[in-house]
Amino acid sequence: MNEERLAQALEARAGLFDAKHEGALRLFAGFYEGNPDLVIDLYARTLVMHNYADPPEAGQTAVLAARDFLLRRLNWITAVVVKARHAADPAQRRGVLIHGARADTRIREHGVRYAVNLLLNRDASFYLDTRNLRAWALGHLRGKTALNTFAYTGSLGAAAMAGGAQRVVHLDANRAFLNLAKETYTLNGFPIHKADFIAGDFWAVTSRMRREGQTFDCVFLDPPFFAAGDGGTVDLQRDAGRLINKARPLVADGGWLVAVNNALFVSGRDYLRTLEDLCADGFMQVEQIIPVPADVTGYPHTLAGAPPVDPAPFNHPTRIAVLRIRRK
Repeated sequence: MNEERLAQALEARAGLFDAKHEGALRLFAGFYEGNPDLVIDLYARTLVMHNYADPPEAGQTAVLAARDFLLRRLNWITAVVVKARHAADPAQRRGVLIHGARADTRIREHGVRYAVNLLLNRDASFYLDTRNLRAWALGHLRGKTALNTFAYTGSLGAAAMAGGAQRVVHLDANRAFLNLAKETYTLNGFPIHKADFIAGDFWAVTSRMRREGQTFDCVFLDPPFFAAGDGGTVDLQRDAGRLINKARPLVADGGWLVAVNNALFVSGRDYLRTLEDLCADGFMQVEQIIPVPADVTGYPHTLAGAPPVDPAPFNHPTRIAVLRIRRK
Protein backbone atom coordinates (compact mmCIF):
# COMPACT_ATOMS: atom_id res chain seq x y z
CA MET A 1 0.00 0.00 0.00
CA ASN A 2 1.38 3.39 -0.99
CA GLU A 3 1.18 5.38 2.27
CA GLU A 4 1.90 8.62 0.43
CA ARG A 5 -1.26 8.24 -1.67
CA LEU A 6 -3.28 7.33 1.40
CA ALA A 7 -1.95 10.34 3.31
CA GLN A 8 -2.77 12.58 0.35
CA ALA A 9 -6.31 11.18 0.23
CA LEU A 10 -6.77 11.83 3.96
CA GLU A 11 -5.53 15.40 3.65
CA ALA A 12 -7.94 16.09 0.78
CA ARG A 13 -10.86 15.00 2.98
CA ALA A 14 -9.78 16.78 6.17
CA GLY A 15 -12.72 19.21 5.97
CA LEU A 16 -15.27 16.36 5.90
CA PHE A 17 -14.54 15.02 9.38
CA ASP A 18 -17.05 16.11 12.03
CA ALA A 19 -16.12 16.75 15.63
CA LYS A 20 -18.31 13.95 17.02
CA HIS A 21 -17.23 11.42 14.35
CA GLU A 22 -20.82 10.59 13.36
CA GLY A 23 -20.54 11.14 9.61
CA ALA A 24 -19.90 8.81 6.67
CA LEU A 25 -17.50 9.36 3.79
CA ARG A 26 -15.10 7.64 1.42
CA LEU A 27 -11.57 7.90 2.76
CA PHE A 28 -9.84 6.33 -0.22
CA ALA A 29 -11.36 5.84 -3.68
CA GLY A 30 -8.83 3.26 -4.77
CA PHE A 31 -10.16 2.85 -8.31
CA TYR A 32 -9.31 6.49 -8.96
CA GLU A 33 -6.61 7.22 -6.38
CA GLY A 34 -3.97 4.63 -7.10
CA ASN A 35 -5.04 1.16 -5.90
CA PRO A 36 -7.96 -0.44 -7.76
CA ASP A 37 -7.99 -3.36 -5.32
CA LEU A 38 -8.90 -1.24 -2.30
CA VAL A 39 -11.70 1.17 -1.35
CA ILE A 40 -11.92 2.48 2.21
CA ASP A 41 -15.06 4.00 3.72
CA LEU A 42 -15.73 5.52 7.11
CA TYR A 43 -19.00 5.11 8.99
CA ALA A 44 -18.86 7.05 12.26
CA ARG A 45 -15.83 5.48 13.99
CA THR A 46 -15.74 2.31 11.88
CA LEU A 47 -13.51 1.75 8.86
CA VAL A 48 -14.98 -0.42 6.12
CA MET A 49 -12.26 -1.73 3.83
CA HIS A 50 -13.41 -3.22 0.51
CA ASN A 51 -10.85 -5.71 -0.81
CA TYR A 52 -11.48 -6.03 -4.57
CA ALA A 53 -8.42 -8.22 -5.27
CA ASP A 54 -9.06 -11.51 -7.02
CA PRO A 55 -8.17 -13.73 -5.29
CA PRO A 56 -8.68 -11.78 -2.04
CA GLU A 57 -5.38 -13.05 -0.65
CA ALA A 58 -3.58 -10.92 -3.24
CA GLY A 59 -4.91 -7.79 -1.56
CA GLN A 60 -4.35 -8.81 2.05
CA THR A 61 -0.99 -7.08 2.45
CA ALA A 62 -2.37 -3.77 1.20
CA VAL A 63 -5.45 -4.09 3.45
CA LEU A 64 -3.38 -4.66 6.58
CA ALA A 65 -0.90 -1.92 5.73
CA ALA A 66 -3.73 0.58 5.16
CA ARG A 67 -5.44 -0.53 8.37
CA ASP A 68 -2.29 0.04 10.42
CA PHE A 69 -1.62 3.41 8.79
CA LEU A 70 -5.15 4.67 9.40
CA LEU A 71 -5.27 3.46 12.99
CA ARG A 72 -2.12 5.47 13.64
CA ARG A 73 -3.42 8.59 11.90
CA LEU A 74 -7.04 8.39 13.14
CA ASN A 75 -6.63 7.24 16.72
CA TRP A 76 -10.36 7.62 17.41
CA ILE A 77 -11.26 4.68 15.13
CA THR A 78 -12.88 1.92 17.20
CA ALA A 79 -13.58 -0.81 14.63
CA VAL A 80 -12.39 -2.10 11.25
CA VAL A 81 -14.44 -4.28 8.90
CA VAL A 82 -12.99 -5.96 5.78
CA LYS A 83 -15.26 -7.01 2.91
CA ALA A 84 -13.64 -9.35 0.37
CA ARG A 85 -15.52 -8.82 -2.90
CA HIS A 86 -14.34 -12.04 -4.55
CA ALA A 87 -14.31 -14.35 -1.52
CA ALA A 88 -16.01 -17.72 -1.89
CA ASP A 89 -17.50 -17.43 1.61
CA PRO A 90 -20.59 -15.15 1.67
CA ALA A 91 -19.75 -14.12 5.24
CA GLN A 92 -16.41 -12.71 4.07
CA ARG A 93 -18.17 -10.81 1.30
CA ARG A 94 -20.57 -9.31 3.85
CA GLY A 95 -17.63 -8.39 6.08
CA VAL A 96 -15.41 -9.56 8.90
CA LEU A 97 -14.57 -7.46 11.96
CA ILE A 98 -10.76 -7.43 12.25
CA HIS A 99 -10.37 -4.68 14.85
CA GLY A 100 -12.53 -3.62 17.76
CA ALA A 101 -15.46 -5.25 19.51
CA ARG A 102 -18.36 -3.87 17.49
CA ALA A 103 -19.05 -1.95 14.28
CA ASP A 104 -21.03 1.28 14.49
CA THR A 105 -24.78 1.04 13.90
CA ARG A 106 -25.73 4.65 13.21
CA ILE A 107 -24.43 7.67 11.36
CA ARG A 108 -25.54 11.25 10.80
CA GLU A 109 -25.65 13.11 7.47
CA HIS A 110 -27.08 16.59 6.84
CA GLY A 111 -28.48 16.45 10.37
CA VAL A 112 -30.43 13.23 9.67
CA ARG A 113 -29.72 10.03 11.61
CA TYR A 114 -29.44 6.77 9.69
CA ALA A 115 -29.32 3.22 11.02
CA VAL A 116 -26.61 1.11 9.38
CA ASN A 117 -25.69 -2.55 9.55
CA LEU A 118 -22.20 -2.74 8.09
CA LEU A 119 -22.28 -6.56 7.99
CA LEU A 120 -25.78 -6.94 6.53
CA ASN A 121 -24.81 -7.15 2.89
CA ARG A 122 -21.82 -6.98 0.55
CA ASP A 123 -22.49 -3.26 0.46
CA ALA A 124 -22.38 -1.38 3.74
CA SER A 125 -26.17 -0.72 3.86
CA PHE A 126 -25.77 2.99 3.06
CA TYR A 127 -24.54 4.37 -0.28
CA LEU A 128 -22.09 7.25 -0.09
CA ASP A 129 -22.35 8.17 -3.78
CA THR A 130 -25.97 9.38 -3.40
CA ARG A 131 -25.22 11.89 -0.60
CA ASN A 132 -26.03 14.87 -2.84
CA LEU A 133 -29.29 13.23 -3.89
CA ARG A 134 -30.30 12.95 -0.24
CA ALA A 135 -29.54 16.67 0.08
CA TRP A 136 -31.80 17.29 -2.94
CA ALA A 137 -34.60 15.29 -1.30
CA LEU A 138 -34.21 17.29 1.90
CA GLY A 139 -34.63 20.53 -0.02
CA HIS A 140 -37.35 19.70 -2.55
CA LEU A 141 -39.98 17.39 -1.08
CA ARG A 142 -41.63 19.33 1.74
CA GLY A 143 -45.35 18.56 1.67
CA LYS A 144 -44.86 16.10 -1.22
CA THR A 145 -45.41 12.37 -1.62
CA ALA A 146 -42.67 10.03 -2.75
CA LEU A 147 -42.21 6.43 -3.85
CA ASN A 148 -38.79 4.98 -3.10
CA THR A 149 -38.41 1.97 -5.41
CA PHE A 150 -35.51 -0.45 -4.95
CA ALA A 151 -35.43 1.27 -1.58
CA TYR A 152 -32.67 -0.88 -0.06
CA THR A 153 -32.37 0.47 3.50
CA GLY A 154 -34.47 3.52 2.77
CA SER A 155 -31.98 6.39 2.95
CA LEU A 156 -33.49 8.38 0.07
CA GLY A 157 -36.97 8.11 1.52
CA ALA A 158 -35.74 8.96 5.01
CA ALA A 159 -34.10 12.10 3.63
CA ALA A 160 -37.42 13.03 2.02
CA MET A 161 -39.19 12.53 5.35
CA ALA A 162 -36.58 14.66 7.11
CA GLY A 163 -37.25 17.36 4.52
CA GLY A 164 -40.95 17.42 5.42
CA ALA A 165 -42.46 14.98 2.90
CA GLN A 166 -46.13 14.26 3.53
CA ARG A 167 -45.75 10.54 2.79
CA VAL A 168 -43.03 8.20 1.55
CA VAL A 169 -43.63 4.64 0.37
CA HIS A 170 -40.63 2.30 0.37
CA LEU A 171 -40.56 -0.70 -1.98
CA ASP A 172 -37.89 -3.41 -1.86
CA ALA A 173 -37.83 -7.16 -2.36
CA ASN A 174 -35.88 -7.72 0.87
CA ARG A 175 -37.76 -7.26 4.13
CA ALA A 176 -34.53 -7.18 6.18
CA PHE A 177 -33.45 -4.04 4.32
CA LEU A 178 -36.81 -2.40 4.99
CA ASN A 179 -36.53 -3.25 8.68
CA LEU A 180 -33.33 -1.19 8.78
CA ALA A 181 -35.25 1.66 7.13
CA LYS A 182 -37.75 1.45 9.99
CA GLU A 183 -34.87 1.73 12.47
CA THR A 184 -33.84 4.94 10.73
CA TYR A 185 -37.39 6.23 11.11
CA THR A 186 -37.29 5.44 14.82
CA LEU A 187 -33.96 7.28 15.23
CA ASN A 188 -35.53 10.42 13.75
CA GLY A 189 -38.94 10.17 15.39
CA PHE A 190 -40.78 9.58 12.09
CA PRO A 191 -44.09 7.70 12.36
CA ILE A 192 -43.96 4.15 10.95
CA HIS A 193 -46.98 3.13 8.88
CA LYS A 194 -46.78 -0.54 7.96
CA ALA A 195 -48.45 0.05 4.58
CA ASP A 196 -45.63 2.39 3.56
CA PHE A 197 -43.00 -0.38 3.74
CA ILE A 198 -43.72 -2.85 0.95
CA ALA A 199 -41.66 -6.02 0.62
CA GLY A 200 -42.36 -7.14 -2.93
CA ASP A 201 -41.29 -7.43 -6.55
CA PHE A 202 -40.84 -4.07 -8.33
CA TRP A 203 -42.64 -5.19 -11.48
CA ALA A 204 -45.66 -6.69 -9.73
CA VAL A 205 -46.12 -3.92 -7.17
CA THR A 206 -45.69 -1.02 -9.60
CA SER A 207 -48.03 -2.74 -12.05
CA ARG A 208 -50.69 -2.88 -9.35
CA MET A 209 -50.08 0.76 -8.47
CA ARG A 210 -50.53 1.77 -12.11
CA ARG A 211 -53.80 -0.16 -12.35
CA GLU A 212 -55.02 1.58 -9.20
CA GLY A 213 -54.08 4.98 -10.61
CA GLN A 214 -51.65 5.79 -7.79
CA THR A 215 -49.28 8.70 -8.38
CA PHE A 216 -46.55 10.40 -6.36
CA ASP A 217 -44.89 13.78 -6.54
CA CYS A 218 -41.50 12.05 -6.72
CA VAL A 219 -40.41 8.54 -7.66
CA PHE A 220 -36.88 7.42 -6.86
CA LEU A 221 -35.53 4.79 -9.22
CA ASP A 222 -32.18 3.53 -7.92
CA PRO A 223 -32.02 -0.15 -8.93
CA PRO A 224 -29.13 -2.60 -8.77
CA PHE A 225 -27.08 -2.93 -11.93
CA PHE A 226 -28.70 -6.28 -12.72
CA ALA A 227 -31.48 -8.23 -11.01
CA ALA A 228 -34.06 -10.79 -12.09
CA GLY A 229 -37.47 -10.70 -10.43
CA ASP A 230 -40.72 -12.58 -10.85
CA GLY A 231 -42.11 -10.00 -13.25
CA GLY A 232 -39.04 -8.88 -15.18
CA THR A 233 -35.33 -8.24 -15.30
CA VAL A 234 -33.42 -5.10 -14.36
CA ASP A 235 -30.52 -4.55 -16.76
CA LEU A 236 -29.11 -1.03 -16.54
CA GLN A 237 -26.53 -1.63 -19.23
CA ARG A 238 -28.93 -2.77 -21.95
CA ASP A 239 -32.41 -1.63 -21.01
CA ALA A 240 -32.47 1.40 -18.72
CA GLY A 241 -35.22 3.06 -20.74
CA ARG A 242 -37.72 0.27 -20.12
CA LEU A 243 -37.36 0.62 -16.37
CA ILE A 244 -37.90 4.39 -16.52
CA ASN A 245 -41.01 3.91 -18.65
CA LYS A 246 -42.45 1.51 -16.06
CA ALA A 247 -42.00 4.07 -13.28
CA ARG A 248 -42.99 7.14 -15.29
CA PRO A 249 -46.81 6.67 -15.08
CA LEU A 250 -46.52 6.73 -11.27
CA VAL A 251 -45.31 10.35 -11.26
CA ALA A 252 -47.93 13.05 -10.81
CA ASP A 253 -48.14 15.96 -13.27
CA GLY A 254 -45.27 18.34 -12.59
CA GLY A 255 -43.49 15.80 -10.40
CA TRP A 256 -40.03 14.27 -10.56
CA LEU A 257 -38.65 10.92 -11.55
CA VAL A 258 -35.12 10.58 -10.15
CA ALA A 259 -33.22 8.00 -12.19
CA VAL A 260 -29.92 6.55 -10.96
CA ASN A 261 -27.84 4.38 -13.30
CA ASN A 262 -24.58 2.77 -12.17
CA ALA A 263 -23.80 0.66 -15.24
CA LEU A 264 -20.00 0.93 -15.32
CA PHE A 265 -19.56 0.21 -19.03
CA VAL A 266 -22.22 2.60 -20.34
CA SER A 267 -20.81 6.00 -21.29
CA GLY A 268 -22.37 9.09 -19.82
CA ARG A 269 -23.24 10.42 -23.27
CA ASP A 270 -24.95 7.17 -24.25
CA TYR A 271 -27.03 7.23 -21.08
CA LEU A 272 -27.91 10.88 -21.59
CA ARG A 273 -28.94 10.05 -25.16
CA THR A 274 -31.26 7.35 -23.75
CA LEU A 275 -32.85 9.94 -21.48
CA GLU A 276 -33.16 12.48 -24.29
CA ASP A 277 -34.86 9.89 -26.49
CA LEU A 278 -37.38 9.27 -23.71
CA CYS A 279 -37.94 13.03 -23.48
CA ALA A 280 -38.67 13.38 -27.19
CA ASP A 281 -42.45 13.22 -26.64
CA GLY A 282 -42.28 16.50 -24.70
CA PHE A 283 -43.71 15.05 -21.51
CA MET A 284 -40.42 14.55 -19.74
CA GLN A 285 -37.30 16.70 -19.51
CA VAL A 286 -33.91 16.39 -17.86
CA GLU A 287 -34.13 19.08 -15.19
CA GLN A 288 -30.88 18.46 -13.33
CA ILE A 289 -27.83 16.24 -13.16
CA ILE A 290 -26.75 15.66 -9.57
CA PRO A 291 -23.01 15.09 -9.14
CA VAL A 292 -21.42 12.42 -6.99
CA PRO A 293 -19.41 13.88 -4.03
CA ALA A 294 -15.69 14.46 -4.51
CA ASP A 295 -14.65 12.04 -1.77
CA VAL A 296 -16.19 9.26 -3.91
CA THR A 297 -14.82 10.45 -7.25
CA GLY A 298 -11.37 11.47 -5.99
CA TYR A 299 -9.99 15.01 -6.11
CA PRO A 300 -8.13 16.54 -9.08
CA HIS A 301 -4.78 16.38 -7.26
CA THR A 302 -5.34 12.82 -5.92
CA LEU A 303 -6.46 11.16 -9.15
CA ALA A 304 -4.29 8.38 -10.50
CA GLY A 305 -6.85 6.50 -12.61
CA ALA A 306 -10.08 6.89 -14.55
CA PRO A 307 -13.30 4.93 -15.10
CA PRO A 308 -13.15 2.38 -17.93
CA VAL A 309 -15.77 4.41 -19.84
CA ASP A 310 -16.10 8.21 -19.82
CA PRO A 311 -19.08 9.16 -17.59
CA ALA A 312 -19.27 12.78 -18.86
CA PRO A 313 -21.42 14.88 -18.67
CA PHE A 314 -21.89 13.04 -15.36
CA ASN A 315 -18.87 13.09 -13.03
CA HIS A 316 -18.93 9.41 -12.02
CA PRO A 317 -20.30 6.07 -13.28
CA THR A 318 -23.13 6.56 -10.79
CA ARG A 319 -25.26 8.82 -12.96
CA ILE A 320 -28.06 10.71 -11.22
CA ALA A 321 -30.64 12.56 -13.30
CA VAL A 322 -33.70 14.45 -12.05
CA LEU A 323 -36.45 14.21 -14.67
CA ARG A 324 -39.47 16.52 -14.62
CA ILE A 325 -42.69 14.81 -15.73
CA ARG A 326 -45.71 16.27 -17.49
CA ARG A 327 -48.89 14.26 -17.96
CA LYS A 328 -51.37 14.42 -20.81
